[in-house]
Amino acid sequence: MPSGQPVVETKELTKQYGRFVALDRLTMSVERGQILGFVGPNGAGKTTTIKILVGLARPTSGSARVAGADCVREARKLKRLVGYMPDTFGSYDNMRVGEYLDFFGAAFGIRRKQRARRIDEVLETAGASTYHDLYVEALSHGMKQRVAIARTLLHDPEVLSLDEPANGLDPQARIEMRLLLLDLAERGKTLLVTSHVLPELARICQRVAIITRGKLRAFGTLEEITRQLHPLRPMEILLTNADRIDRVVEVVKKYVEPGAEISPAPAEAVVRFRTAKREEELAGLLTALVAAGVGVTQFREVATDLEEAFMTVARSSESDEQEGELARNASEAEPARSASEGPISPTRQRGGLR
Repeated sequence: MPSGQPVVETKELTKQYGRFVALDRLTMSVERGQILGFVGPNGAGKTTTIKILVGLARPTSGSARVAGADCVREARKLKRLVGYMPDTFGSYDNMRVGEYLDFFGAAFGIRRKQRARRIDEVLETAGASTYHDLYVEALSHGMKQRVAIARTLLHDPEVLSLDEPANGLDPQARIEMRLLLLDLAERGKTLLVTSHVLPELARICQRVAIITRGKLRAFGTLEEITRQLHPLRPMEILLTNADRIDRVVEVVKKYVEPGAEISPAPAEAVVRFRTAKREEELAGLLTALVAAGVGVTQFREVATDLEEAFMTVARSSESDEQEGELARNASEAEPARSASEGPISPTRQRGGLR
């Protein structure tokens, strides 16, 4: 595909099961070589989206395209373009890794002479070259995840959809998995990664999509999402000691918005506040603090992490859902109340019952 065009694109993608809406008008796009972190609680619609993108489910309405192929009309072509790694590792007993991959290579239609070379290539890419003659059931969880990546790469797909690739891994294995995914993106692969290990996901993703109750709540870089959710920048002033922390609060009040929340923490010798001020104005505040001789050691903006962004979105969507439920209950109760009162008689209209 031409550079600059999205490799994965959905428009108003909707999936219903009876009256239940599993996916509600999802619109997003991912470019070649990017890693998209797909974040949401269980039942949010992540798996439904992935199933549509890999050709395992049909949407109720809307459209989805992967590498130019329509996910409904070109499902057979789609299977050549997408590699899917589920969150569970399926294997057969008494199979060596080489035999296991050979089985899937044959299923993908790779010719026998090419399969041996291709198996060596994907094992090397996944950092699992020494696993070839090991029995699959004897592998550790982290080793199985590497073999699963190799299996996903067998048919050289353009897009990889990975469901919880770091789940259950020890710290060392997580670091190795992170480096592997970054390497795949550098090779031009486009990755859709779902995970509940949000700090790890934040380290590798160029784009993040947060979905709850089937709706896309936030999409973009982590910085863009943070700006959407928190228009005020979280700032932090670190001091040599807390002796003049009250003076710091006085200076900050003169430079930030009226009523801005300023939180001194004497035990930490830190003052925290949120503001919408620009860099030039914050530079003036820093100059004033230095001139006041309050012993500033650091003056910085605190980066919002993915966990905080996700929890903000989750709380907001839950609040919106509760308000919507109350409104629906009220609208349903009104006709019932009117019906129970019955028609208004002429006597009641003229002044009530006598």
